[in-house]
Amino acid sequence: MSTIPESGWGTPVVTETQPDLSARARRIRRHIVQMVYEVKSGHPGGSLSATDILTVLYSNLLKHDPQRPDWPERDRFVMSKGHCTPAQYATLAEFGYFDVEELATFRRLGTRLQGHSVLGSPQGVENTAGSLGMGLSFGLGIRLAARLKGLDNHVYVMMGDGEQDEGQVWEAAMASAHHSIDGLVALVDRNGIQNDDFTAATMSTEPLDEKYRAFGWDVRSSVDGHDLAAVEQALIWARDVRGGPACVIFDTVKGKGVSFMENNPTFHGAPPSDEQFELAMSELADD
Repeated sequence: MSTIPESGWGTPVVTETQPDLSARARRIRRHIVQMVYEVKSGHPGGSLSATDILTVLYSNLLKHDPQRPDWPERDRFVMSKGHCTPAQYATLAEFGYFDVEELATFRRLGTRLQGHSVLGSPQGVENTAGSLGMGLSFGLGIRLAARLKGLDNHVYVMMGDGEQDEGQVWEAAMASAHHSIDGLVALVDRNGIQNDDFTAATMSTEPLDEKYRAFGWDVRSSVDGHDLAAVEQALIWARDVRGGPACVIFDTVKGKGVSFMENNPTFHGAPPSDEQFELAMSELADD
């Protein structure tokens, strides 16, 4: 076990070791593939690319308590790319917000586990998402409200790189800097693919880091989103930024951990076949 240094934002956080983090990330990836395969629907690619970031965030950075999901002083996580609920639900289940067995109800009639985020369904989901581009505005509102209440917490907003095409993202970015809103952290999952094509072919948003800096944000860019130690150090840096918002741009691989899904636009929103499922689960088996 290790301890994150004192930051001035509450008490230090006791962290999981690298082997523990790696094992947890592998379990979350198995959940993701199983959920999408069983219901023959969902978005595995962007869920798998975000897994390592979520694993480190919930294990070592986020102030949260699954036994008190409405704890007023908790940090908030906003999944702006709301189609990536497989990663979000699998993470919440791993941390005890609900039983892992409930993951089998994903996208089924009457389930709490909808295909896109719904606030409070289940507890631990902090926003409703669907149309891309709304999450940063939502996170800004949460953090402004917390500041008015004198709460010393953080709001982490995960966005996709394709989502950066949306104008509302930049309205929120401008407003966040205007209000000097520290405690707001944007996490960009830059996996290079959106919907059914590569982001560079759809609409180039690079240089993304320079854009956020021009809008008044502190930025750390080109962080390896699958190097658990690098992810942790970047998140610690972002947590400790004062005087304004922080952005971390992670370089990730769409479909990370499953060979035929990696860097493959087909698996943005497609389930594996029976044969592909067996291969994926064998690749994600414990070492």
